[in-house]
Amino acid sequence: MVETSDLLRRVPQFAGLPDDQIAWFISQSQELHLKTGENYSRQGDLADAMFVLLEGEFQWRGELAGETVVFERKAGEVTGILPFSRMKQFTLSGRATSDARVLRFPASLFPELLQKMPELATRLVGLMSDRIRETTRFEQQRDRLAALGKLSAGLAHELNNPASAAKRATSQLRDILKRVRDASHELGRRELTAARRSEIEKLEASLVQMDGPPPDALTASDLEEQLDSLLRSHGQSDLWQLAADLARRNFKPEALEKLFATLDAGTARAALIRISASVEIADLLNQIEHSTSRISELVGAIKEYTFMDQSPVQNVDIVKTLETTLTILNHKLKGGVAVQRDYQKIPLLVNSFGSELNQVWTNLIDNAIDAMSGNGELLVRTYREDDCVVVEIADNGPGISPEVQPHIFEPFFTTKGVGEGTGLGLDTVQRIVKKHRGNIQVRSKPGDTCFQVRLPLAQAPG
Repeated sequence: MVETSDLLRRVPQFAGLPDDQIAWFISQSQELHLKTGENYSRQGDLADAMFVLLEGEFQWRGELAGETVVFERKAGEVTGILPFSRMKQFTLSGRATSDARVLRFPASLFPELLQKMPELATRLVGLMSDRIRETTRFEQQRDRLAALGKLSAGLAHELNNPASAAKRATSQLRDILKRVRDASHELGRRELTAARRSEIEKLEASLVQMDGPPPDALTASDLEEQLDSLLRSHGQSDLWQLAADLARRNFKPEALEKLFATLDAGTARAALIRISASVEIADLLNQIEHSTSRISELVGAIKEYTFMDQSPVQNVDIVKTLETTLTILNHKLKGGVAVQRDYQKIPLLVNSFGSELNQVWTNLIDNAIDAMSGNGELLVRTYREDDCVVVEIADNGPGISPEVQPHIFEPFFTTKGVGEGTGLGLDTVQRIVKKHRGNIQVRSKPGDTCFQVRLPLAQAPG
C-alpha cells in the first residue's frame, strides 16, 4: 500500500510542503478506507470537515433545485469545507465509486492549520476562488435552463397553434380549388354573354374583397335562413353550406334572386358554387396570413427576448423589454389575467445585458401569474425617479405572508409544492438586478403584492 504521505504530496495543494507540515496534517486527520458506494459526506449534514481524496474515484451527488446533479471527481482533489468558507451544510453528498482512501481534516482545527501551514492556507484560498467561479458558472447555466424551461412549453404551444391552423387551411385549399376548377369548367361550357359573365365576376369580386365587419351572429343566422329558403325555392336544396358561407359575407337575398332571374338554374348553380368556393379561398388565405404573421411575431419576440444578433451589452428600452416578455408569456396570460399597463411615455434607457433583464421580468411576471392562479389583474408600471428607472410589477393575488417575506430572495427557497417551484427565480432576480447596480424591493398585503425594481438610467431622457 502506498504511504499516506506519498499520496498526499501528489495533491497539488500539498506538493512541495515541508515534511513536518505533511506529518502534522496527517496526524490531525482521520484516514477513511471506503468501499464502492460508501459516502464520506452527506448532503445537508453540518459542514465540519475538509476532505483530501487520496486514492480511487468519486462523485458529488445530490438534489439541487428539484433535480439530481452528479459531478465526477478523481483522486488528488481537496473538497468539503475550506478555511474562510461560509458553508454551513454540505450542499452535495460525496461518495466513492471505487475502493478509495480519503483524509478527513476537522474544520475545528482550521485556526491551527493557518498558523502551522501558511503556504497551504494560501493555496486553499486560491482553490476556494476557483470553486466560487465554477459554482457561479454552474448557477448561471442552471438559471438559464430554468428560464428556458418556463418558456419552452408555452412557446411550443403558441407556435403550434398558428402552424396547425396554416396547415389545416392549406389542406382545405386543395379540395376547394378543385371545386372552383369544376365550376369554372361548367360555366365555360355554357353560352354566357359578356355582360352576364362580367356580372358573375363582379359579384364574386365584391364578396371576396369585402372589407366591412361580418354581421353579428343573430343577423347572420337570419340571413342564412332566408338564403337557404330562397335556394330551396329554386330547386337547390343541397346548397345549405353555401347559404351559411354567403350569410357570413352579408350576401343579400335580393342579389341571389337577381342571379336566378338572369341565369338558368344550372348556370346559376355553377356560378354560386364558384362564388362560394372563392369566398372560402379568401377566408383560408386570410387565416394563413394571420397564422404566419403570428409565427413571425413570435420569432421576432424570441429574437428580441434573447437579444439574438445584437450586442450583449447595450442601452435598452425598458418598456420594449417588458412588452417582449409579455408577448413570450402570452400563453399564461390569456387564461384569465388582465394586464394593466402604465408606462412613462418618454423612453427610459438602461445600459444592460438585455437578455438578463428579460429574465428578471420573466421571473417576476411568472410568479405573479402563479400567485393569482392564472386569474386576476397584473399591473406593469414604469416611471423615472431621479437618475433611475423604476419598474413595478404587481398582482392582486393573496399576498406574501410576513413570515415568508424575509426569505423570498434566499437561494432555493420556495413556497410551492414539490415539483412546482425551483426556488431559483427571486434569487436570480436579485443577483441580476445587483449586477446592473440596481435594487429590488417588495411590499405585500392580501390583494396587492408589488415588486419594485430600480435601475440606473443610461442617459437622461430628452
